[in-house]
Amino acid sequence: MMVPEGRVSGRTWIAVAAGMLGAFMAVLDIQITNSSLRDILGALNATQEEGSWISTAYLVAEIIVIPLTALLTRTFGMRGYMMGTTALFLVFSTLCGAAWNLQSMIMFRMMQGFTGGALIPMAMTLVMAKLPASKRAVGMAIFGLTATLAPSMGPTLGGYLSELYGWPSIFYINWVPGILLIAGVAYGLDHEQRKLSELFNADWLGIAFMALGLGCLTIFLEEGNSKDWFESGFIIAFAGLAIVGLLGWVLTSAMRPHPFVNLGLFAQRNFLVASALAAVMGMGLYGSSFLLPLYLGQIAGYSPMQIGEVIMCSIGLGLFGVSCIMNAYMDATTGYDQLLLSQVVRALGQPFVMLTLSNFAMNGIAPKDTASASSLFNMIRNLGGSIGIALLATQLTQREHFHSARLGEAVNSFSAATQLRLDQLTQNFIGKGFDPVTASDKALKAVDGIVRRESFVMAYNDGFLIVGGILLSCILILWLSDKVKSPSGGGSGAH
Repeated sequence: MMVPEGRVSGRTWIAVAAGMLGAFMAVLDIQITNSSLRDILGALNATQEEGSWISTAYLVAEIIVIPLTALLTRTFGMRGYMMGTTALFLVFSTLCGAAWNLQSMIMFRMMQGFTGGALIPMAMTLVMAKLPASKRAVGMAIFGLTATLAPSMGPTLGGYLSELYGWPSIFYINWVPGILLIAGVAYGLDHEQRKLSELFNADWLGIAFMALGLGCLTIFLEEGNSKDWFESGFIIAFAGLAIVGLLGWVLTSAMRPHPFVNLGLFAQRNFLVASALAAVMGMGLYGSSFLLPLYLGQIAGYSPMQIGEVIMCSIGLGLFGVSCIMNAYMDATTGYDQLLLSQVVRALGQPFVMLTLSNFAMNGIAPKDTASASSLFNMIRNLGGSIGIALLATQLTQREHFHSARLGEAVNSFSAATQLRLDQLTQNFIGKGFDPVTASDKALKAVDGIVRRESFVMAYNDGFLIVGGILLSCILILWLSDKVKSPSGGGSGAH
């Protein structure tokens, strides 16, 4: 039920703050294993390729449950569902920390994603359902901060906790915000009657198609690069299943008078434009959070904690697209000091983008569709993040090969500069006691290592340039949206 205009009680603000804490916790857990993955794989006796499923399992379950949030909220009530799903999230987080092999870890991460994913759209729904129009701008601004800071803080917090207390602590730490969330929701929201008939009468065929489509699409995006995309029968199969699932979801939704989530909202121009921009924002947000730690770890040789310190210095500090272009001119000596300014510019821009997109998306949405709109908006943003990481991972591989080939053409045995450098390195190794043949071989390997390092640096630069260009080009899309009034203005009555 919508609250009337006027003063917001302390109980309501506590409930909204608890919801924001839940969204922050759920988004944080997407990235938190990245810095600690090497330690986790070592403890579970798993390879790097097998370990990718630790993140993929969480993302698949999360992207499936987000569209279901509206249905589950109607069934169990906002208070009951948030408290129940948070309690289960804490249980599965604990089990992740106690996982005894890779299979158990993947299963518990999947259940962690399924129980935690709902907390993301629930935070946005709380703002729209419990705050009057005059206060929604504040609520959306806080939601924007959680959505932009959490992906950057994930590797940071994971790196710190892993190094200080061991990798299981990155899962056990969820108990702190989790208990606060449950207490805040229990105090701030009124009890609602359960409507189990909503669950029994739900469009289960549409839900099955949705789960198939989004789940297979996420696996396709997450695993595609490591399996060489359409050269793999595994990837082709999941691409086909994703198409079948998504088409089936759209068709069943169109034929049902009361679908479990209202896809018809995409027919509203503002919601469509805002969702498209949210997808691009997700690409930039998760993509840049993917590239920067990878660069610092692979090229600059930073430890997980040092990577975390670099990223932590950028929190609260971002103009998003400009900062990515600023990062497009790195070299092998680039480190923390040179990256700080671009991260300041980046973090200043992110909350402004998320606040604007949230307002665009919810402008003109009927109260009965608030939960559906929140679910779809956050689903699209997370999906955009998966697409962005998949594209950047592929781009990084391809551009490294390209730059390595180009540099190899210039750095060859017929080049006087190359020959001079090889002679200098050979003499250096001979001076260290190596025989001439071994010294020559080591000199060749040293030059080859330099070429490969520089080709990776150029590939990272290309990645940041692509992200920055895409983000800046999206400014034009804003002109496609209808005029949006401030959420505190008269136009908000439609909410």
